[in-house]
Amino acid sequence: MKGRFRKFISYYKPYKKIFILDMVCAMLAAGVTLVFPMITRYITGVILVAEPIELGKIYQLGLLMLVLVVIEFFCNFYVTYQGHVMGTYMERDIRNELFEHYQKLSFSFYDEQKTGQLMSRITNDIFSLTELYHHGPEDIVISLIKFVGAFIILSSIHLKLTLIVFAFIPVMGGFAYYYNKKMKKAYKRNKQRIGDINARIEDNLSGIRVVKSFANESQEMDKFQVENMNFVDSKRNSYLYMAKYHSGLGVFTSMITIAVIFFGALFISQEAITTPDLIAFVLYIANLIEPVKKLINFTEQFQEGATGFERFMEILEVQPDIQDKANAVELKDVQGHVCFEDVAFRYNDKSEYVLKHIQLDVQPGEYIALVGSSGVGKTTICSLLPRFYEVSEGRIMIDGQDIRDVKLASLRQNIGIVQQDVYLFAGTIMDNIRYGKFNATDEEVIEAAKKANAHEFIMALPEGYDTDCGQRGVKLSGGQKQRLSIARVFLKNPPILIFDEATSALDNESEHIVQESLESLAAHRTTFVIAHRLSTIKNAKRICVLTSKGIEEEGTHEELLAKQGQYAYLYNMQFKEN
Repeated sequence: MKGRFRKFISYYKPYKKIFILDMVCAMLAAGVTLVFPMITRYITGVILVAEPIELGKIYQLGLLMLVLVVIEFFCNFYVTYQGHVMGTYMERDIRNELFEHYQKLSFSFYDEQKTGQLMSRITNDIFSLTELYHHGPEDIVISLIKFVGAFIILSSIHLKLTLIVFAFIPVMGGFAYYYNKKMKKAYKRNKQRIGDINARIEDNLSGIRVVKSFANESQEMDKFQVENMNFVDSKRNSYLYMAKYHSGLGVFTSMITIAVIFFGALFISQEAITTPDLIAFVLYIANLIEPVKKLINFTEQFQEGATGFERFMEILEVQPDIQDKANAVELKDVQGHVCFEDVAFRYNDKSEYVLKHIQLDVQPGEYIALVGSSGVGKTTICSLLPRFYEVSEGRIMIDGQDIRDVKLASLRQNIGIVQQDVYLFAGTIMDNIRYGKFNATDEEVIEAAKKANAHEFIMALPEGYDTDCGQRGVKLSGGQKQRLSIARVFLKNPPILIFDEATSALDNESEHIVQESLESLAAHRTTFVIAHRLSTIKNAKRICVLTSKGIEEEGTHEELLAKQGQYAYLYNMQFKEN
């Protein structure tokens, strides 16, 4: 808990000058409001009852009040403007930190998370948190100054009446504490519900083409309405507690005013207090009620912000499964010698092994094909090489170095991956190819596109390399997207390549063009090919056949066919299908 509190406070550090001045202005503004009732009491109780009335003093006090108003204006302006700007800076810092942490987290984390929930944490939660950062200290300082100041001044006017008024405060505190706990739970549930809505929206919009192709719009609407209704129920519950809270505190503030008027009248009748004193008392009651209202606002902000901070820290405290060792070194001058030494893998201690006893020695520049039935771990092997997942047993070596001993960034910079499901970012074709090397010149990007057989189709587009790809590359065909992903890897120029069923979703014509590009890319590089269509890997120097027992067969296409084993079975099955 202390660690979280220190973390919470740490975001003020870069802006401590703004924060200190903000607090000073808040205190001055609060102090000014305490002066006005005293001036009113002095005018009504001293100046106006004196004979003759000294108009000069009234003018002087009027001028003083105008000066105080100007001071109050500038203080409130600074608090409102610079305070909010400070909150925005802090919001930026927190969002940057959370986004950076997202980049560090492993695939295993994202396997268990919904994108909409993660988006909600980095948007809605952080906004409510920064509102607390800005308004929280101000509200507390202003409330305390007005509250304590009013108590001291009222006690000096009439102690008994002051004690009667302040007798209500402990009861109000207990009431507020009870409903604060209720509201905190309700607000946390609200954030979870809005995260569920975001997740449902993200899932629907990402798969909108599937939805429409099955004409399932009404079913999607039904699912969305369920989540939306859950959110309404959660909100209704939080509003119920909020209504009780506000209504109850409203009753308390009204009771305080009634108590002042009733007992004040009694004390006047007993000549224990004067009318100017009662007027000052009533004015200070307004000063007393305002801090209570500020504290009401603060408690709402606190519940929202504290819940947001709790959810923020929940993610921040998740440590990546895979990270650099303290003494990790850069992977340099890679030749491409890859060795799997008795590698086994499972997702967690409770799950079954996906891979067992993988022994594979790949020489620099060698072209290796991995084949096997679905679910035997072909893609998993290639996910272990760039350490998207960590091996459970054994080790993987590159040029004699255990990949766990090298820095992740340098490891992945030396590996290029072309997947079946190509992801293109929103932006131009030029931007998407340049993703392989951000500092590449236009000429280098164009050269990479030519090597990937993409230049011609790009130039045929209306805006050439400046053509917008659309969300996830929706404006391009599968073959075109695949060639852009290959151009991206050409630009990266890594010594080790992974082709994860890169042509399995393409038509024959596109497959032929892409296959040419892949073979061009693979020249003189250590290459792992996961193949669904066995016809595309006939020329591989070595084909490895995976089963649940590990790598069961190895050899060339002809050698494996001659064995009449698992590879021959898979090949004949495809041949019959075709």
